[in-house]
Amino acid sequence: MAEPRRWFDSSQPQTLQGAVMLCYITAFFGILGVILGQVVDLVPLGLGVGGFAVANERRWGYVLAVVLAVVNVLVLLGAIFGGVSVVILNLLFAVVLLALLLHPQSREYQRIWFK
Repeated sequence: MAEPRRWFDSSQPQTLQGAVMLCYITAFFGILGVILGQVVDLVPLGLGVGGFAVANERRWGYVLAVVLAVVNVLVLLGAIFGGVSVVILNLLFAVVLLALLLHPQSREYQRIWFK
């Protein structure tokens, strides 16, 4: 029998719990942007998928979340250097997400427990 899927795993370290929440928040605002008529951005949607996989201790989800968090930071940095100052708060959250994912406690936990 397959183990049940969960949206959030409170037994994970706080760094991963925070990363999962930020992945979901980023995905929510990505979906909201699409509803409001913005161009579909796959990075936030992919972060939502990665967050769900991290909550279910999947190594591929951790890798996906890290890669997309890096891409997100780079895109937002490019927007700031391109003169768009509105994204500074978004950049702050993107950097925090990346820091939570790459924190030694998160990396060690996923190395040991993720499948």
